[in-house]
Amino acid sequence: MKPVFKKSSPNSKITCYLGKRDFIDYMDHIDPIDGVVLVDPEYVKDRKVYASVLAAFRYGREDLDVLGLTFRKDLFCSTQQIYPPIDDQKKSLTHLQQRLLRKLGPNAYPFYFEIPQHAPASVTLQPAAGDTGKPCGVDYELKTYVAETNEDKSHKRSSVRLAIRKLTYAPEIPAPQPVIEAHKEFMMSPAPLHLECTLDKEMYYHGENINVNVVVTNNSNKTLRKIRIAGKYLFSFHSKSMIK
Repeated sequence: MKPVFKKSSPNSKITCYLGKRDFIDYMDHIDPIDGVVLVDPEYVKDRKVYASVLAAFRYGREDLDVLGLTFRKDLFCSTQQIYPPIDDQKKSLTHLQQRLLRKLGPNAYPFYFEIPQHAPASVTLQPAAGDTGKPCGVDYELKTYVAETNEDKSHKRSSVRLAIRKLTYAPEIPAPQPVIEAHKEFMMSPAPLHLECTLDKEMYYHGENINVNVVVTNNSNKTLRKIRIAGKYLFSFHSKSMIK
């Protein structure tokens, strides 16, 4: 049996259950976000329970947020009412939801979100030494909370926040071996210095070693003392906001 992620609000009146926290984009479809919320109806009474998924891009440190100006942009937000359930929002239950509903009883209610195709993948930029607060990048959050309407501000004591990730599946596709050449000419030398670098493949996964093969052909009259290899991580971000 696969593990289930569980988190309760500080007052223990609502509890969120998720089967996983990493959701994969397979290019033609994206894993749905499906789970269950356990509600204490005596606490909620005439109020409602909502669930929302928010994707945001932070491009500056939190300590620089001043005078209402924040270095953060909401990219995608979807909210739905979980309790009382709405007939128009009902979907077929997943196997995980069926199992959780049988175990948790009548006060458990399912939720189901679909991430849009254009939504970016989760990215965390390595913070510099001395940086505080949330790192820059794209992050996703699932929040369940109790409120009168979905526009009301949620209270920390009756809300649950779970960090989730949207990851992109990158299948290995045969591709030419990456190679680059460089020449360096020296004054008064009969021939240039030739440098060739190759990688064993084009795509690497997290945690993999990047093997670099270097071939040096020194036809100059200079002595080559050292070779330095550096890697540079380039991140390009393009997206449209989608709030609903």
